[in-house]
Amino acid sequence: MSNEVTTVNRERQVGTLSGWFMLPVTIALLAAALWLVITGFMAARGPHPGFVEVQVNQPGLVPYKVDHSPNWTKVIAGGLTMVAFVLAANGFFTLQPNEARVLVLFGAYKGTARQAGFHWANPFYSRTITRTAAADRKPGQRPARQKISLRAHNLNGDKLKVNDKRGNPIEIAAVVVWRVADTAQAVFDVEDYENYVMVQSESAVRHLASRYAYDHGEEDEITLRSGVDEVSRALQIELQERLTRAGVQVEEARLTHLAYAPEIASAMLRRQQAEAVIAARQKIVHGAVSMVDMALRELADKAVVQLDDERRAAMVSNLMVVLCGDTEVRPVINTGTLYT
Repeated sequence: MSNEVTTVNRERQVGTLSGWFMLPVTIALLAAALWLVITGFMAARGPHPGFVEVQVNQPGLVPYKVDHSPNWTKVIAGGLTMVAFVLAANGFFTLQPNEARVLVLFGAYKGTARQAGFHWANPFYSRTITRTAAADRKPGQRPARQKISLRAHNLNGDKLKVNDKRGNPIEIAAVVVWRVADTAQAVFDVEDYENYVMVQSESAVRHLASRYAYDHGEEDEITLRSGVDEVSRALQIELQERLTRAGVQVEEARLTHLAYAPEIASAMLRRQQAEAVIAARQKIVHGAVSMVDMALRELADKAVVQLDDERRAAMVSNLMVVLCGDTEVRPVINTGTLYT
């Protein structure tokens, strides 16, 4: 059993000739080829092809032969020049801004051209790199192209149904902004770098959701709902680690959708409502106790009235009912004595 080590490719830039310089040369090759072929066949003009014997009846002159066959030397030279023209014309290519072309000669990577403009390179450089046979290629999958876009791409991920750290089913989605940084890795180290980015992004989002709770974590615990910035940074770091082998640079990664799964959404909503009511009640009770304590201290300090423990308990009870009640309280005024 052989242990093969996968070669990690690295991009290297290569220079090309200016297309505007090679264009007149290519046109000159075409003109020379046409001139050689035309003049070669024009040598065969005459009423009879081949060698024609001419009879001369004058004394002292001998018969001679006139050659009316084409000049095959010029014709062959014109054909070879035409082949050179076709090959030279195949070496032209253009690059737009933020676009690169991978140059491969008979299976060997020679470099990458990144400068925008009109270029000419070796016409034997391959135009496409087919890594997967057509029969094995997935529907819609394209063969590898030598022209690689270096522009920023947006990957708007689908909504994924996963379990968070506490096992609650949630729906999560993210958007990833990425660009190709190393064309050699993008073309030669992965099968299809665009599909690779999509699959790895989905895998990273699933793994991220399992590392954090949706909400209501422990003290100082980062959750998906409360720590959006921290979670986004963690997602970007994990994506960069996964996509480095494809020569891809992750510029931004953020969550775009976060919600409980439909089957538990209603239950979680009721729990959130209950927790909100409890939190509000705690604040109301805390405020009511403070107000009652303040009232009792003010009454005692200013000697407004002397209350025994029983009357003090009744007053506390009445104040707590008034301050903590959900509905408006209609007090009953005591018109008798304090103890009746």
